[in-house]
Amino acid sequence: MKTYDLVVIGGGPGGYVAALHAAKQGQKTALIEADNLGGTCLNRGCIPSKTYLKHAEIIEQIEKSKDWGIETGELTFSFSKMKKRKDDVINRLRSGIAFLLKQGAIDVYNGYGIVLPNGGVKVKQSDKEETVSAKKVIIATGSTPALPPIPGLDNIRYETSDTIFDLEEIPKSVIIIGGGVIGVEFATIFSSLNVSVTVVEAADRIIATEDEEASKFLAKMLKKKGIHLHTGTKVQSVQEKAGLKTVLCKDANGKEVLLEANVVIVCTGRRPNLSAVSELHLEQNGPFLKVNSQMETSHNGVYAVGDVIGGWQLAHAASAEGIVAANNASGKSDYINYHVMPRCIYTLPEIASVGMSAEEAQRQGMEVRVEKFDFSGSGKALSAGQPDGFTKIIYEAKHGEIVGVVMAGSHVTELIANASAFMHLEGTIEEAANMIHPHPTLAETFFEAALNGVHKLTSQQAVRS
Repeated sequence: MKTYDLVVIGGGPGGYVAALHAAKQGQKTALIEADNLGGTCLNRGCIPSKTYLKHAEIIEQIEKSKDWGIETGELTFSFSKMKKRKDDVINRLRSGIAFLLKQGAIDVYNGYGIVLPNGGVKVKQSDKEETVSAKKVIIATGSTPALPPIPGLDNIRYETSDTIFDLEEIPKSVIIIGGGVIGVEFATIFSSLNVSVTVVEAADRIIATEDEEASKFLAKMLKKKGIHLHTGTKVQSVQEKAGLKTVLCKDANGKEVLLEANVVIVCTGRRPNLSAVSELHLEQNGPFLKVNSQMETSHNGVYAVGDVIGGWQLAHAASAEGIVAANNASGKSDYINYHVMPRCIYTLPEIASVGMSAEEAQRQGMEVRVEKFDFSGSGKALSAGQPDGFTKIIYEAKHGEIVGVVMAGSHVTELIANASAFMHLEGTIEEAANMIHPHPTLAETFFEAALNGVHKLTSQQAVRS
């Protein structure tokens, strides 16, 4: 029987990062993956969606360029070429992960891993089954789409985020059930391809877990693209006739709404994959595995990271948790700071945030102030023809420490790390206003918002004196 210091089950961003980190610390490491390396993020999530969203961005720029004197003629799409590019990107990144694992001398098993109560890990492969010994185990088995109990759903062909990238043709119309992050990103993709898009969301607004102002901003921008939003609306049933799907809904006023489309995509959250721990009796938080601050489960020596523990369910969160788990499994005490976990929504325009909203801070009893700078006052945003958006800073009133940042607009997912790093260092609004940003850039909207806040504080102090 082979013996390892650490066995990682799951080859996504939580699992392979944990394996690489442990190997670099001298741990003899194995990784078990039943499917392709890279997990949901690389194969069915982040990467394919961002590839298509880049196509959407270019299409939008071409359409906008007509008003700038750039004549391109009629715009046509080759979906097969788009799909090929998406697949090429995925394959290249898969190869990169495989190279890193080989370079780290990590044994990779292609199969299903099951943790045994006696410290072993059973590996089920297509042609054989074996058991390896593990001093420590990290569970990083991810999640799959959660399906709501909608009458008729089992009787129609529907898509999820796991299957939608297999489409061979551009549909004429799409209904997306769920207006969260995944739903609005797919709405952006299909809308750019001239597909009639309808989003049905049970909550009173889309991306309901994010800042309310950002939610309203995005709803306004999606409607401008011709996307139909039905918020406060619950799906009652679905059916299919001659390839056309019919979705019966009820709005907030109890009125029935009947929608039709060629394709229905269900984007209503994800559930954890727990088969790897089916022989253990682990404590859970609802459907998810319960872990402590060191990412350890209720079973000594068994850690869990990523979607199986719930929480953020973000690729970069899984990677950060994987590093923490690998450190603790290697004997180095570590924990994660979720307060500075950036969150990104890659619509057009984008939404990004870190820390708390003003409402969250106030619920925690904090006295906070909010300062905002609109992209319409940014030279870079105006020159790029992207004046829609804002940067909002939430800071503690007494000492000025920044506790949250919300950004909406072009490329803000590339800017939020600046705010995240600043918050990690417990930066204040005054310190942000003292930073020198290059001009013209979108990044300086963070500086401008901070400067506005400092000017207001200075004025108030002058009045009091």
